[in-house]
Amino acid sequence: MIYPEFIQKKEIIGICAPSAGVGRKIEDYDRSIETLVKKGYQIKETESVRINDPRSNTPEQRGKELNELFEDDSVRMVMCAAGGDFLDEMIPYANFKLMQKHPKWLMGASDPTGLLYPYTVKYDVATIYGANAGSYDIRPLPKYLQNNLKIISGDLITQKSFPKYMKTAPFLAEELILDTPNKWQATVEELEVEGRCIGGCIDVLKDLIGTRFDATKSFVKKYKEDGFIWYFDNFSQSAEVFYRTLLQMKFAGWFENARAILVGRVLFESSETGMTYEEALQRAFPDIPVVYQADVGHTVPSMTMFNGAILHLSYKKHKASLTFELK
Repeated sequence: MIYPEFIQKKEIIGICAPSAGVGRKIEDYDRSIETLVKKGYQIKETESVRINDPRSNTPEQRGKELNELFEDDSVRMVMCAAGGDFLDEMIPYANFKLMQKHPKWLMGASDPTGLLYPYTVKYDVATIYGANAGSYDIRPLPKYLQNNLKIISGDLITQKSFPKYMKTAPFLAEELILDTPNKWQATVEELEVEGRCIGGCIDVLKDLIGTRFDATKSFVKKYKEDGFIWYFDNFSQSAEVFYRTLLQMKFAGWFENARAILVGRVLFESSETGMTYEEALQRAFPDIPVVYQADVGHTVPSMTMFNGAILHLSYKKHKASLTFELK
């Protein structure tokens, strides 16, 4: 596994928009950039970042801008500006071999899963599922984002489950208020497990299954001695679609040598038949421990995850901790 060097103060973070542009929330985005600058980083944006459109540019142009940031040796880390819905269009234009030749931390959340996942499983470069560049606009900066900034600088702190979370989608709320008691759940009483971490937004991962960007079978074979801890961020899959997606992954051999499954809170829950998400997990993984309702994904607070790194997961009495080791 290739682990890029962590970003240091005065170094440059490159920001591109492989999915949506940030133009419709430009003031929020500017506040986010102010946070990164105050942290001591320099910023280099590609030309499509500030466009107000669900597609920041053509697929070819989005790929070109991503590639340019990796080819530029002055750029030390690359962040995706935002999530969205149309990243899949540009994946063929991402030059992963170039990215592997110039390895840098690539970080994003939600739709950028479509880049992070193949970059790790097919090209063996670790990636960070944590925050998009436009995520640091909240004042004062909440603890989970403070943790994220520590982690991307190389301080691999232990992340502990938070006492409360916000039930409302953060992008639909006027302010961040953690208003709901937070109790992680599991199919076992307690769990101490380690394994190589891999996953992302399952709404996006499902579109990669069986494509030329899916090298999961070779990845799980290569690192089978380490075992795996999968994590899933479910944005809006219904319980039934979630269940069928897990089965498709299972039939495709994704969960060979899996030691545990970690699932975040579902942001927009739904069901066509009355099936619950707990039932979906129990049916899909009768023999693998599952920890769910976790601080992972679209709800806040959320933890920073490393694709490709060794994850030490501890769970007991509805609380948990995550520690990553880069080996």
